[in-house]
Amino acid sequence: MKFRNKKLSLFEQVLVYVFLGLTLIYFVLLIFGKYMFGAANEFYRSFNIFSNAGNINIFVRIVSYTFFIFGLSFVLRFLMKLLLPFFKKLKGLLTIIISVIKYATVLVWLFFVLTAFGVDTTVILAGIGIVSLIVGLAIQPLLADIIAGLFIVFEDVFNVGDIIVADGFRGTVKEIGMRHTQIEDAGGNIKVINNSDIRALVNMTNQLSLASIEMCIEYGESLERVEAILKENLPMIKESIPEIKEGPFYKGVSALADSSVNLKFIAKCEETAKYQVERDMNRQFKLLFDKYNINIPFPQIVINEPIEFEQATSKEKRAAKEFVENQKEAASGLEDVNDRN
Repeated sequence: MKFRNKKLSLFEQVLVYVFLGLTLIYFVLLIFGKYMFGAANEFYRSFNIFSNAGNINIFVRIVSYTFFIFGLSFVLRFLMKLLLPFFKKLKGLLTIIISVIKYATVLVWLFFVLTAFGVDTTVILAGIGIVSLIVGLAIQPLLADIIAGLFIVFEDVFNVGDIIVADGFRGTVKEIGMRHTQIEDAGGNIKVINNSDIRALVNMTNQLSLASIEMCIEYGESLERVEAILKENLPMIKESIPEIKEGPFYKGVSALADSSVNLKFIAKCEETAKYQVERDMNRQFKLLFDKYNINIPFPQIVINEPIEFEQATSKEKRAAKEFVENQKEAASGLEDVNDRN
């Protein structure tokens, strides 16, 4: 059974409720069956997994094992899922434990079923040890993912709910599993990355993020007048944007562009509010510039009337030709280096 944030179909819901109901009945019978059937009753002896006295009904014992092991697994995973919202730093660890319980439940159930049939499980365990050594060599990538996932959790690299940038993908950590980590971006897209493949990573949640904008003024504006206005009004900008934790700060002239003088402003805020803070800063500085008549440049097209140029007269043409010939004659023998090429 999976504890995911998805809506179950009607059929799946019915199965879940039926299983929960049968599990509840099972534990009631397990606890009070001694008084209902009697300790010597064959059905109760087969049903009670903690007793091996007398002959037992294998079918009843297997059914009892099934409800006990899967029911207990369901309850444990359900309780851990309820704890996830209250333990942010332990979400990754709890998620891995839930996955381990899910897979271990099946293995434990198989061993108990084999025991009910009289199979010597110690021999099987010894055989599994040898097989595990062989299989381990073939599944090294899987083991690498599991080990990397444990290091991520125990070294507190990141946790569920943190905003990270992994392999160029920025998003919120939705799940840290045994094999992979799920990251959801702002558009709802989920990227699944194997734990062992997470190398280039930036955790944006561990410290305040930097919101940065540029505002442009015309070259004709007095830079000193603008800076004096900013000095008086930056505290007002901070009050207008509660998400700003530190700042805003004026960093100076960032560029002398083609048609504007660009001014740089920064502020520190939570990573989740970064882009909204930048939008709010753009709005507040625009309102401030409007209030004090500080012009923000924008593209303009200047249209000029064509100029009519005077044409050379016949006399001027003859004089120009004579001038060019005289200059050639006067400069003969005086070659420039570039003329030789």
